[in-house]
Amino acid sequence: MKWVTRKNASVDRVACPWLITKFVDPAAEFIYVDADEVMAMAQRHGAIPYDVKDVELGHVDGRCSFESIIVKHRLDDPALKRLAQIVHGADVSTDRGNCPEAAGLFAIAHGFALIHGEDDHEKIRLETPMYDALYAWCQKEVGQAR
Repeated sequence: MKWVTRKNASVDRVACPWLITKFVDPAAEFIYVDADEVMAMAQRHGAIPYDVKDVELGHVDGRCSFESIIVKHRLDDPALKRLAQIVHGADVSTDRGNCPEAAGLFAIAHGFALIHGEDDHEKIRLETPMYDALYAWCQKEVGQAR
């Protein structure tokens, strides 16, 4: 399946592809376009829009897109829920203080964005191991075996 969002990804728009490929759609393809092109691209390619205004898999009811994907796909994993708290805090500036790890993820994700600009696929490639490691840490934190 194809998934489409705004280009120049950071935090949520990089965390979502990690979540999608690991738990929802291992063969997912990601398309990044200008914000005003997302819905037309979704329609043209039958892609699922995420992390844009007024979509199901966006910021809805106080959730970030990562959390909306977890809800939509009924991903009932305590470690994912813990990771979602971190991603939420890193993505939503007013909630950054809700967990200490959020500030670190924000800094790292924005560092990747500064280095790689609009090369969103490179950011996904490089940040995927970081999300793997953070998920493993979350599993340990909630007492799940790896």
